[in-house]
Amino acid sequence: MAEREPVRITGVHAISALGRGADALLAGVLAGAPAFTPVRRFDTTGRRVTVAATLPEVGALADELTDAVDHACRAAGLDRTHRAGAALFLATHGGPHSLPAPNGPGGGDAGPEVPVLAGHLARRCGLGGRTRTYTTACVSASTAVADAATLIGRGDLDRVVVAAGYLVEPDQYALFDAGRAFAADGAVRPFSAGRKGLLLGDAVVAVVLESARAAAARGAPTVATVAGWGRAGDAYHPCQPHPEGLGLARAVEAALRRAGLPAAAVGYVNANATGTPYSDASEAAALGRVFGAAAGRIPVSSTKSVHGHALEASGLLELVVTVLTVGHGKLPVNAGWLGPDDSCPLDVITDAPRPAPTPHALTLNAAFGGANTALLVSAP
Repeated sequence: MAEREPVRITGVHAISALGRGADALLAGVLAGAPAFTPVRRFDTTGRRVTVAATLPEVGALADELTDAVDHACRAAGLDRTHRAGAALFLATHGGPHSLPAPNGPGGGDAGPEVPVLAGHLARRCGLGGRTRTYTTACVSASTAVADAATLIGRGDLDRVVVAAGYLVEPDQYALFDAGRAFAADGAVRPFSAGRKGLLLGDAVVAVVLESARAAAARGAPTVATVAGWGRAGDAYHPCQPHPEGLGLARAVEAALRRAGLPAAAVGYVNANATGTPYSDASEAAALGRVFGAAAGRIPVSSTKSVHGHALEASGLLELVVTVLTVGHGKLPVNAGWLGPDDSCPLDVITDAPRPAPTPHALTLNAAFGGANTALLVSAP
């Protein structure tokens, strides 16, 4: 069955190294000051790179997720009855959830595996609907949003809380450092000449998605509409995207078709761009494939340059960033810029936030294995 019911975002909450709450996130990305500092959460002795975007004081991931879900539900105005019918879709890392003691040098008890964690969160937050878990790397959260929007759009569900969490921890940090994926100069420079790689960052995020009918029935606020979504794989390489961006281009085209909007309606792209030479060029090629000559005139930035790469939680953090900034009417900067790169012929926002030219924006994500997602949102 085709999706017919509009999908509203009625509540959001996020924490990152920029602070706690939507206001701190919006202020941080618009300020454009990168949040990368030396890692104190665990020992980085012997590591090639020793910085990340971490919030100084955080609790265990399960507790932070519970807090985020509760805040998002409160922002959406969900009472106990409305929560009882809500589903929970959770995106996070597939291994045990451990977190070193805040401000300490490592340790910490392992938390529950992801499926158990989802049930635990649902019970703590009073969510009585079905639960799903997503561990598909850096498209986990955006895939969860696309699934939730599909089920709401065709009338299977009225309400889904999508939550996602990643707190920088020693195991993934060591893997990326050993793979020389981190920017040795301590800065993320998406689409820029001289870009060296990515840096990790904290993110714990929750978003309430509802059918327009269900939201209207209780007078809920509309933060934004999820107008379209698309997913595509290119199966080109285990770790590298197709050099022409074929998979990501198909995902964007699918999102536009589902939204019923022409490419010219898009006024901003919050790019996946991680600051790595190969993937940024591939994403620029994908945008050129979809938008043609207009790709060089659409404002683009990657806010990973400010808050870091939150792995499984990236898609949800960047969705919230996109919704907040477009709703505010200002588009965030692409920090770390050194100069143009011929392989990325895009209109990158580099100096100061710009006015949003339209209410429609894309947020893009990509993951190892050739997975690509595009979410198209519209400000109210």
